[in-house]
Amino acid sequence: MSDGATKTRRERVGTPRRESRTRRRLRPGPSSGFAMLPWLLLGLGSFSNLAQGETPNPWFGAIGLLVFNSLYINVVFRAFHPSARHSRGTWFALAGMALTTFGLGGAYGGSWLLFFPLFGLACGTVLRGRYLALVGAPLAIVVAVVAAVHDGWGAVTIAYGTVISMLVTAAILALSETVVELRSTRQELARAAVEEERLRFSRDLHDLLGHTLSVIVVKSEAARRLAPRDMDAALEQITDIESVGRQALTEIREAVTGYRDASLATELDRARSALTAAGIEPVVRQSGPPPGPRTEALLGWVVREAVTNAVRHSGATRCEITVDGAPERVRLVIADDGRGVRSGPADDVDAGTGSGTGYRGTGLTGLTERLAVAGGSLEAGPAGSAGRGFRVTAVLPVDPTADARPTATASPTESERPA
Repeated sequence: MSDGATKTRRERVGTPRRESRTRRRLRPGPSSGFAMLPWLLLGLGSFSNLAQGETPNPWFGAIGLLVFNSLYINVVFRAFHPSARHSRGTWFALAGMALTTFGLGGAYGGSWLLFFPLFGLACGTVLRGRYLALVGAPLAIVVAVVAAVHDGWGAVTIAYGTVISMLVTAAILALSETVVELRSTRQELARAAVEEERLRFSRDLHDLLGHTLSVIVVKSEAARRLAPRDMDAALEQITDIESVGRQALTEIREAVTGYRDASLATELDRARSALTAAGIEPVVRQSGPPPGPRTEALLGWVVREAVTNAVRHSGATRCEITVDGAPERVRLVIADDGRGVRSGPADDVDAGTGSGTGYRGTGLTGLTERLAVAGGSLEAGPAGSAGRGFRVTAVLPVDPTADARPTATASPTESERPA
């Protein structure tokens, strides 16, 4: 194995370990079972009794002490791993601790009763929610009865310490786990925001370049056809190509910063120019009050995408664009008389193909998602019953921040301006 492959393997193995160590450092409160080990010092009194020979049946006490400590260490370390905490092994260990604790406390009393708070602490590392109530109340009662036999009224302190140690430990660890989950959720939200921004940029770039390149190709073809017989007209087309290219550079910069709002009027003018250059007669009708800025920007994207598809794929001779404004919604319809929806090879699908192909491209799909987020809808399909032509219909609610323009022209007016 090469040195590079060995290094890559080490990096892959080391990365999860580093991430695990980072999570432990960022975790508030106890980070592992080591934080629970000092509480075992409560059992020093019992160990001292064994060492001094003050405990009857010392072998029974020694074995019980060893079993309790082993089970305690096992439980508190497993409690910091969610999969291990809810496993059967953990529950069996808790059950063994319960038997050992009640056996030692009931047999010896005195300092051996301090194993009850230790058992409560172990329960607090594992139990959460309603399980605390189901276990805590019966445990406190049984501990009080067992301790009362040996210590009288001192049983209140033992029972209280057992319940408090369990509840406080569970609360601290639950709070720690909640903080970890919140941090993880914040990281997920940050990643989602980055993905959303990438998606926005890719859609904007697709729509911008798809339309711009289509116009450049159409005008280049027009200049090539006109050059042999009318050089002035060909130069005019070349000038338009330069203008379109410069405008595309500006729009791409604006798309990167996220501040591009396509004006509907500007897009309609560009649509007329692109359709005319492609030999398609444009007809634009507008009625009703002007839409708000957000609605206008979304409709501008629809015009751009639909006209690009018509220029590239429809083979149409006429394209009608109708903007119908109303007090509550704005309706945009773009229809051509081209070949309509037909099946074709997958190679024909590109840059949001909608018209003249049997596939729904990424452009119209992205616009459908955008309009749905804004409370609108987008439909695309054949324009006639015979399958001829293609129609794109967009419906959007009126933007509440509509432009405060004079209302003298608010009454519906319609103008047809064929180029």
